[in-house]
Amino acid sequence: MSQFSQTQLKEFKTNVAGSVILPDDPQYDEVRQIWNAMIDRRPSMIVRCTSAADVVHSLRFIHQHDLSFSIRGGGHNIAGNAVCDAGLMIDLSLMKEVNIDPERQHGSVEPGCTLADFDAAAQAYGLATPLGINSTTGVAGLTLGGGFGWLSRKYGMTIDNLLSMEVITADGQELHANESENADLFWGLRGGGGNFGIVTRFEYQLHPVGPNVLCGLIVFPFDQAKAVITQFARFTETMPDELNVWMITRQAPPLPFLPEEVHGKEIVALAMCYAGDPAEGETHIAPLREFGTAYGEHIGIQPYTDWQQAFDPLLTPGARNYWKTHNFSTLDEGPIDAIIEYASALPSSQCEIFIATIGGQTRRALPEAIASLSPTVRATSDWQSSRRSSIRQTFSVSTRTSVRPKCPYAQTMRVVIIPN
Repeated sequence: MSQFSQTQLKEFKTNVAGSVILPDDPQYDEVRQIWNAMIDRRPSMIVRCTSAADVVHSLRFIHQHDLSFSIRGGGHNIAGNAVCDAGLMIDLSLMKEVNIDPERQHGSVEPGCTLADFDAAAQAYGLATPLGINSTTGVAGLTLGGGFGWLSRKYGMTIDNLLSMEVITADGQELHANESENADLFWGLRGGGGNFGIVTRFEYQLHPVGPNVLCGLIVFPFDQAKAVITQFARFTETMPDELNVWMITRQAPPLPFLPEEVHGKEIVALAMCYAGDPAEGETHIAPLREFGTAYGEHIGIQPYTDWQQAFDPLLTPGARNYWKTHNFSTLDEGPIDAIIEYASALPSSQCEIFIATIGGQTRRALPEAIASLSPTVRATSDWQSSRRSSIRQTFSVSTRTSVRPKCPYAQTMRVVIIPN
């Protein structure tokens, strides 16, 4: 990395409408942090962009001085690629404009937006597009990684609903990309990997959703895990596209609808959302209650935006997160037994294994649309103290290693996740 003079730095600051943060600035430590506290890197400079022009100026400065760099969107980043050591971090988190066109049912967002920002704006018109399940997730990173959530079985992956993008390439060109203009770039950005450019605006197809949806949880004792997960696996093969059901196994949090004596015990929970007429949804979810004798349930009609935030308390910023994921075309006895084995030995109340069901419309995408179509099994750990890092990482790695050889139908993840 070459050196630059104070005069060059001053000129750069003058050209940038946003702020340039250096290590000796009071806000430096706060700004360099991302959602995952496992990542503790120290860029030599952070540019808090407020426009596409700021991104162009940053790239020119990077090229002129041969700087390494990273790109941060919403900052909900697990892998940590959003933050570099000793380079320049292009921080897009202040670019949070959302525009909704209710007549065309289109929505556009800047790359600093979170799911909460986008959901709130779209739901004001009773609209939504498939996103994730945690409202603090950055829309940009989720989209460029493929993106799926509660609505994906009915409306497809996030990238299936992506209409166009404004992209700045490495040489500073500002391009518009869609299916007819810069189509190869548009294809590549829809799940094809990273390093194609920096997206400064996304445009999506929106769909009528809610604003109220049938959703909630059913919680079963862990000693019923084999029966519950087996029936869950078979049920998800034939459920309607409007319904999405995920399985979570963990130690029970202090949910108000659970008896106090259940708190802290291993449980199996089914989380569900029905993106259609709630009355019809009640009929479709009724079989789930017969999977076992539940500790309790909390199912009802609530705003879609509330359901999108329901798991936020379990995914708070500042915890040390370590995740491992594996994909399946089907769930048979081998992987189910492996999940139960490791779920019975969770090292803390912050660890969990969950199965995210996709399918439905995601399987009907055109072959050239790169997307993850299969059920995803994820082992996650989060904790507050760095002293517990090795224990939690060992849990996640060993769980994935154990599940892999028992999965003849397991698939390799085809979507490359790039930083938020």
